Amino acid sequence: MTVEDVVAVACGQGRVEISPAAMAAMIASRRSVEAAMSGNQPVYALNTGVGLLANIRLDEDELEQMQINLVRSHCCGVGEPLFRDVVRGMMLIRANVLAKGLSGIRPVVAERICDLLNHDITPVVPSRGSVGASGDLAPLAHMALVLIGEGSAEYRGEVLPAVECLERAGLDPIKLLAKEGISLLNGTQAMLSIGCLELVRLEALFYSAQTAAAFSMEALGGTPVALDARLHDARPHAGQRLSAQHLLALLEDSPIRRTQGTRGARIQDAYCLRCIPQVHGAAWDTFAEARRVFTIELNAATDNPLVFVNERDPELPSQIVSGGNFHGAPLALALDYLAIAIYQLAGISERRTERLLNPTLNEELPAFLADRPGVESGLMMAQVTAAALVAEMRVLAGPASVGSIPTSGNQEDFVSMGMTSALKLQQSARLAEMVVAIEVLAATRALDFRRQRTTPVLEAAKAAFRESVPAWKEDQVLSGPMQGAADFLAADGFRTRSRSLVEVH
Repeated sequence: MTVEDVVAVACGQGRVEISPAAMAAMIASRRSVEAAMSGNQPVYALNTGVGLLANIRLDEDELEQMQINLVRSHCCGVGEPLFRDVVRGMMLIRANVLAKGLSGIRPVVAERICDLLNHDITPVVPSRGSVGASGDLAPLAHMALVLIGEGSAEYRGEVLPAVECLERAGLDPIKLLAKEGISLLNGTQAMLSIGCLELVRLEALFYSAQTAAAFSMEALGGTPVALDARLHDARPHAGQRLSAQHLLALLEDSPIRRTQGTRGARIQDAYCLRCIPQVHGAAWDTFAEARRVFTIELNAATDNPLVFVNERDPELPSQIVSGGNFHGAPLALALDYLAIAIYQLAGISERRTERLLNPTLNEELPAFLADRPGVESGLMMAQVTAAALVAEMRVLAGPASVGSIPTSGNQEDFVSMGMTSALKLQQSARLAEMVVAIEVLAATRALDFRRQRTTPVLEAAKAAFRESVPAWKEDQVLSGPMQGAADFLAADGFRTRSRSLVEVH
């Protein structure tokens, strides 16, 4: 499974089915669980309690009730519901975990999750309540609740009791047997779903930030000397080289630069122009590392315990092994790192915006890009908004993964806080899109004042942007154009147009 698979299903594209090989693996795994149930050995969460209650042995007639109780008691989520695409992504990833055949559940459990996806039934899942170990227990419990016909869900745009959603779709609630409740709850799927969805948007934002930076370089007469490939070969970070190569492609054949020639050219620019490859590139490398981590996690078994069937001879006894694969630390660190990376991307963008507006720095452009400075304020307050958003992003960049609080009677004494990392990344990403959108607004307006065409690639990008956000005269309410610019960036923006200029590895 790939990040793109998650995004596609989360957005309602395609049909989800369990492969025959996965069905066979789940059947073999379930046989092992049933064999263990007939023995006398305690097996965690199969015939024992969970967490600090793991030492309590359950009677045979308590096993099924315990699974239902687990789901109900773990539904302690609070706050606004997770977005529909996040919940659908979470469901898909959880089904993939179960389909590995290491959880000991019947195939019908994984199939029913797929049924919900295919029938457009989306559980209502509160956003708060997970500490990221034992995974995203509360969010996954709210998902599992719908499988047994309880809780609420969205069905074709309407929020209804879960049992009614199932009835309308022609589905029956499932009865959870031993091990199946815990297997629905243990895992990192909520934080991972958010991570996948945000990563794809952030990769698009990288190209938007690159295009915005190229607009700004043209408007400010920035020198391309700092993009010399030899500089970046001498410090060969992949993202840095990609950023420099991409900017050179965007700035190729610039009429502005040809007209400017060497007369009055600066030896070197301020950091916000000169160090774009180093800053943007570091963000890209962070995205690449997050993609690596997410891809591993998408195809990993994050349940506990795991059931290992003897691969050489399935008839031989299996092993049921307790561990900690549900712990969200790998994701928490990656998600925190992403929040730091996009702060860098937005922070340097805001600095370019300020330079475009500041009459002491903007190379004889009108103050604040106003048609009549003094009578009009131009984009003065748009930069103030960008500064406020970057300040908020600075707070959101503080890592949640360093804030463990012990839970469950100190049995779960070091947790990841990965879901908090994911939720604050989600917030920060929307702010970053707006900050870059404000730079695009300012830089394209600055180019209008130059009254000279820029490069062919940037002219085409500017024309596409102007279809969504037309140019304007005189002061006006800017909230609309700002939101329009952010929406343009979120809807692919310059990614498809500009990514084709460079080879991405």
